[in-house]
Amino acid sequence: MDAATVVTGILQLATLLLTLAVLYRPLGDWIARVYTSGRDARVERGFYRLVGIDPRSEQTWQAYTRGVLAFSAVGVLFVYALQRFQSVLPYSLGLPAVPEGLAFNTAVSFVTNTNWQSYSPELTTGYTVQLAGLAVQNFVSAAVGIAVAVALVRGFAHRGSATIGNFWVDLTRGLTRLLLPLAAVSAIALVIAGVVQNANGLAEVATVTGGTQTIPGGPVASQEAIKLLGTNGGGFFNANSAHPFENPTPWSNMLEILLLLAIPVAMPRAFGRIIGDDRQGYAILAVMGSIAVASIAAVTWLESRGLGTAPQLAGAAMEGKETRFGIFGSTLFAGATTLTSTGAVNSMHDSYTALGGMIPMINMMLGEVAPGGVGSGLYGMLVLAVIAVFVGGLLVGRTPEYVGKKIGPTQIKLASLYILVTPVLVLAGAALSFGIPAIRADVESNSIWNPGVHGLGEVLYAFTSAANNNGSAFAGLTANTPWLNTALGVAMLLGRFVPIVLVLALAGSLAAQESTPSSAGTLPTHRPQFVGLLAVVAVVITALTYFPVLTLGPLAEGLV
Repeated sequence: MDAATVVTGILQLATLLLTLAVLYRPLGDWIARVYTSGRDARVERGFYRLVGIDPRSEQTWQAYTRGVLAFSAVGVLFVYALQRFQSVLPYSLGLPAVPEGLAFNTAVSFVTNTNWQSYSPELTTGYTVQLAGLAVQNFVSAAVGIAVAVALVRGFAHRGSATIGNFWVDLTRGLTRLLLPLAAVSAIALVIAGVVQNANGLAEVATVTGGTQTIPGGPVASQEAIKLLGTNGGGFFNANSAHPFENPTPWSNMLEILLLLAIPVAMPRAFGRIIGDDRQGYAILAVMGSIAVASIAAVTWLESRGLGTAPQLAGAAMEGKETRFGIFGSTLFAGATTLTSTGAVNSMHDSYTALGGMIPMINMMLGEVAPGGVGSGLYGMLVLAVIAVFVGGLLVGRTPEYVGKKIGPTQIKLASLYILVTPVLVLAGAALSFGIPAIRADVESNSIWNPGVHGLGEVLYAFTSAANNNGSAFAGLTANTPWLNTALGVAMLLGRFVPIVLVLALAGSLAAQESTPSSAGTLPTHRPQFVGLLAVVAVVITALTYFPVLTLGPLAEGLV
């Protein structure tokens, strides 16, 4: 790779980091004000009266959890019904009803902020389903994630309290004060960048060969904005952000990467502001940043080397990548989308080199905490911080405390269960897919395009993506089958809501405690030593959990 290309790639990363650094304080402060303000906007007060909510009434963690689960259950039913009745809905573009299994998988996918798509959106869902169902869930599922993170932060901030906030107020404020305004501005910026925004439907055009081709149009920019800001990832087109209607230029590519990182990167600032100690936010950000930079550097280096016979013969590992973006623009997007829970893609991860394709998989296996999804990245990292404090206390004989709260048996049990949920779902799902003879025969004959070691990697990636609510895929896997629609749907449901229940229970246990003053025996959690410890804990937990299965898949493929 020539020096000019390397310099261009470094400048892209530097520009991105600089922009995020500029946004960190104002956006983080704004998020903190949204969830701590004592005033309600007029539209919010009207909504509260309409649905009978007292915005000044806070909830216990159990009541908060019931609100999250009930709201999400209604969302699943609504999106499922929209798909099943699509043929009689207006603006369906003449498309038939979505089949039962696929409709279930899609409804669960968008409600859980996963946005896994086992179908071609432009050929499967009309405008009504896209706008009233999928785009709405892009907003509300993101708002739910942020609300849960804020509830956990309140657990650290409250002293001797039985409550952690009001879910309905947090949900409403996240929508009206944060996501809607940002999405509106971002959609305009995307239109300026060349992203399509119309209601033209399907148009037949003549090709240069004399044939015809169907070109779909639609409200793409408006959905693209929230798809990225809410770390959702579901595209209007099957090619996602590799499609020129969704991502037309290198400039739009950088803008989209910035949008998907903006809120997750700012969340640690909001954490520091709400608990009254900005240093804690910087410490969390430092852990996220160090892991992210190492990951993006690794995948870029591996793809730039182009290891393998085909890349060596072609002169570069450009299979599955857009020439508009090149290797650097593709790997930067791949790293950002899997380090968060976005799952949008501007290149096909299935076509990466064996070891290069393993890095996005590992990003998800880390729990997507660097910086993670909107809300979910922060609460995932805070759970790891609880474990790191406990481990650090054992190592040096200091009191396990974090931001003024004692870390006792209850907190450790909840944190331990949290980090066990997704590995169990990932490994069990992959094991069942190959361990049950009838299912294995179906998967190998109907789903896997690339048999052997790479086929194992495709299935492992699918369950890793589903259980971690990412939504990206090794696209060589055909997932629209009865088994995978059901199994991946269950993995998405459990991977989203079991951790949320555990996080809210942790928030309740912390909020009930009084503040513990720091002493000589307290482990400082804002210094570089703790930053290093927390990063090591995150990596070691992942390595111990997933290394055996990685050796059977991408590591074995890359070392052949």
